[in-house]
Amino acid sequence: MCADFTRIRRFLAEREPPTPCLVVDTDVVAARAREFRAAFPDALIRYAVKANPAPPVLDALVAAGIGFDVAGPAEVGLCLGRGADPADLAYGNPIKKPCDIAFAFGRGVREFTSDAAADVDHLGRHAPGSAVSIRVVLDTPDSATPFGRKFGCAPAEALDLVRRAAARGLRPGLAFHVGSQQPDVTAWETGIATAAKLFAEAAAEGVAMTRLNLGGGFATTHRTAVPPLAAYAATIEAALGAYFPAARPELLLEPGRVLVADAGLLRTEVVLVAPRDGRRWVYLDIGRYNGLAEAENEAIAYRFEPVDAAGPAGPVVLAGPTCDGDDVLYQRTPYELPLSLRTGDRLDLPGTGAYTASYASVGFNGIEPLRTYCIGRWGDA
Repeated sequence: MCADFTRIRRFLAEREPPTPCLVVDTDVVAARAREFRAAFPDALIRYAVKANPAPPVLDALVAAGIGFDVAGPAEVGLCLGRGADPADLAYGNPIKKPCDIAFAFGRGVREFTSDAAADVDHLGRHAPGSAVSIRVVLDTPDSATPFGRKFGCAPAEALDLVRRAAARGLRPGLAFHVGSQQPDVTAWETGIATAAKLFAEAAAEGVAMTRLNLGGGFATTHRTAVPPLAAYAATIEAALGAYFPAARPELLLEPGRVLVADAGLLRTEVVLVAPRDGRRWVYLDIGRYNGLAEAENEAIAYRFEPVDAAGPAGPVVLAGPTCDGDDVLYQRTPYELPLSLRTGDRLDLPGTGAYTASYASVGFNGIEPLRTYCIGRWGDA
C-alpha cells in the first residue's frame, strides 16, 4: 500500500493548527491492520502500543480485531478502556515490578514475556498458569534502532528459564525481537532457526512449547526504501517450513511502526535560518525532545517536504528549538532545502505516525507535548 497524505494535507489547509503538530488518519491505520492480517492470517497480532497510543488509533485497531502488546499498567488500562478484550493483551515488557504483574493478571492478562529467572519467579507467584514467552537474544543484522543487550538471554539460559517456567506452573514459549526498523528480512530466519533448536531440546526433556513470539521490527520507508511487507511474510513462511516441518508453533507478532507510521504526517515551522561555520543551519520548532527522538544518532532519516518555500535548494543542518546542545537532528546525513527558506516557512514530515508523539517530553524548556490530531472514521479532530 502506498502512503497517501492528501486527506491530512487537506485537514492542515482547512484548520491551520499551530505547529508543531502530528495528524494521523485512522482510516489508514485500519487499512494497514487489514494488510498486516492478510500477510499473516494465522498469527495472533498484538500492536505495540508504545508506537502511538492515541485513543482513536487504538479504537481503529480494536475495530479491526487487533490485540495489543502492552508495556505496563498504564497501557493495560488504556487498552481495556478502549474496549480491548484482556485475552487480546500481551504484556511484552520483560522489565516489570511484581505489583505490575499482579495488576495485569487481576485485569485478565494471561500472556507475558520474560528473560530473567527472578521475573519468571514473579510470574509464577503473581500470574499463575499464564503463558510466558522467554525472550532469546539474537545475533542478527543491525536494525536502525537496535536493542543492544538490554533484553533477551542466551539460548542456553533461555532453555533453563523454559524449564523454570514449566516447574512453576506457567506455560512456556519463546520470543525474539530483531530490532526496530529492521530492513533485513533474513533476521527473522535467524530467530526462527534458533527457536526451533530450543523447541526440540525442550521437547526432548518433556517440556512442550506451542507459542513463538516473533516480535516486531517490520520497517517502513523514509528516505531509503525497505522491503515490502510481502517479503517479510515470505521469508517467515519459508523459515517456518524449513525449521518446523512437522508442526508449527502458534505465532504471535508485535507490529508497531508498520501499522501507524504511514498514517501520520508531522508539520513543523522554521524558527530561524543562520550561518554557522560555513554551513546553513535551519532551526525548527520540532526537535529531539518534542517528537523526533528517533533522530538520535541520525538513526531514522525522515523526509522533509517544503510547504511554502520553493526554488533552488542547498545543503542544510537541521536542529531543534531547545537550548540543549544535543538537540541537533542531522549534521552528517545530507539534506537539501530551498535557499529561499525563511522564518515562518513550514515543512511536512510524512510517515511520522510512529514514535513521535509518544516519545515527546512533557515540558522540556516549557515546550508542550506534541499536539496530535486524529482524523477519519475514528478521529477526534
